[in-house]
Amino acid sequence: MTENTTARPADASGTFAIGGDLPVNRLGYGAMRITGRGVWGDPADPDEALRVLRRAAELGVNFIDTADSYGPFVSEQLIRKALHPYPDDLVIATKGGLTRSGPDDWRPVGRPEYLRQQTELSLRHLGVERIDLYQLHRIDPKVPVEESLGELALLRDEGKIRHIGLSEVSVDELKRARETTEIASVQNLYNLANRKSEDVLDYAEAEGIAFIPWFPIAVGELARPGGPLDGLAKEHGSTPGQLALAWLLRRSPVMLPIPGTSRVAHLEENLAAAEITLTDAEFEALSNAV
Repeated sequence: MTENTTARPADASGTFAIGGDLPVNRLGYGAMRITGRGVWGDPADPDEALRVLRRAAELGVNFIDTADSYGPFVSEQLIRKALHPYPDDLVIATKGGLTRSGPDDWRPVGRPEYLRQQTELSLRHLGVERIDLYQLHRIDPKVPVEESLGELALLRDEGKIRHIGLSEVSVDELKRARETTEIASVQNLYNLANRKSEDVLDYAEAEGIAFIPWFPIAVGELARPGGPLDGLAKEHGSTPGQLALAWLLRRSPVMLPIPGTSRVAHLEENLAAAEITLTDAEFEALSNAV
């Protein structure tokens, strides 16, 4: 059943300690959508973007995920403008390793010197001395992953990064990466309707690695009138998207969904999903719907 909405709904999502020492509420916020169209340039409504970030913190979000390529740098700079000086419990994760030449254009670059440059820029744009979680946005097929991660490990040893994560990797790639350095998180496409990374999630859970699903609310045909999400959403007085997030939170204790939005109303709707408790039967029905 859906519980009464509290002042800090994200608290109801439970906690997970990234890297074993960074406890966060499991339902966080992904800051890609506070940029312009095509994740390029400034947002159409900068003031609303700032309101979204501040409201997220008010509602109990203490894990925000961004990337140097969002804008580029627009997202990081807005986070600093909205929330700096940061609350003591706020964990900001950023990513490097994708370059941009225009809207919707993404190209991997994993050269060590480039990753060092981007880390320094993210430190400056976020206004921090150390990045809590720095994720390799993509493995560059032209650069051995050991070289990319080796440089991030050096930056960690220098105190500029606390934990290292990966994005869009297979189990084999994750295992190979762990031979070079400790990996605290993996961020892959995963949602109720698309579970191609199920094996990565299972491996992450077994190893205590945070799993950050991007594009977490995609429900597609599951939300059609009369579909598996439609009727259950009506029973809970919720939306199909909220049920999709509730399912993710129930799916694994290492799951850290980061739904993104550029509107406060949508943010509040997303975070209310943390207060939805699915029964065993409801969870199984949703799991078997695809």
